[in-house]
Amino acid sequence: MDLGLKGLRAIVTGGTKGIGRAIAETLVAEGVHVAFCARNAEEVAKTTADFSGKGPKVAGRVADVADGPGVAAWVGDVAKEFGGIDIVVANVSALAISNDEIGWQRGFEVDMMGTVRLVTAAMPHLEKSAHPSIVTISSVSAREIDFASGPYGAFKAAIVHYTQGLAYHLAGKGIRANTVSPGNTYFPGGVWNQIEHGNPELFKQAMALNPTGRMGTPQEMANAAVFLASPAASFITGTNLVVDGALTKGVQL
Repeated sequence: MDLGLKGLRAIVTGGTKGIGRAIAETLVAEGVHVAFCARNAEEVAKTTADFSGKGPKVAGRVADVADGPGVAAWVGDVAKEFGGIDIVVANVSALAISNDEIGWQRGFEVDMMGTVRLVTAAMPHLEKSAHPSIVTISSVSAREIDFASGPYGAFKAAIVHYTQGLAYHLAGKGIRANTVSPGNTYFPGGVWNQIEHGNPELFKQAMALNPTGRMGTPQEMANAAVFLASPAASFITGTNLVVDGALTKGVQL
């Protein structure tokens, strides 16, 4: 299937690790010009080098999505360099699990407001695009009460609500907005890799909940996000696509 992505321009937050990196890399492979950000300068430089030379333009930038003016400046720079923006992927999470004020503040600033800031800054450019699409990354923790039921789960649920509101209000402008809710996703250096070694009992419990007998991969999450972002999904908007290998049991009506 031709996703119709070649030549489009995308912006991705948290593009150096895990799901965000897999999304950015998959977009590049589909011929999309990709700009991504992360906070670690060394990782941004390495990822930019890894993605470059494959045809499309690639632009990495050090940026913190909790910095509103910084996000706005970055988005503006990308739009100038690429001549516009067609796809926005809000991926970054603070992974705030601790149920204290610091955890709640961090989750709000990064997960929630990081998403809102990115979309708000990109909106004037999306309104000019022929194939505008917004994809936000939530989590199955937004659907079910689990060990991340504090700020992480609450703000991931809020992101789904926010995105579906965008879909409804922007449908008349042809701007689509969808969410991907990954299940447990394993990759070297990721949260579940750390839990595997730091809290083996919790890791064992989590693995036992997966009917497939395994956790998902960043690429499996990226495949869903890139499809939703693409013109091939032209009549899909307001959807929360759960990619969890039947981990969650709730019926999504």
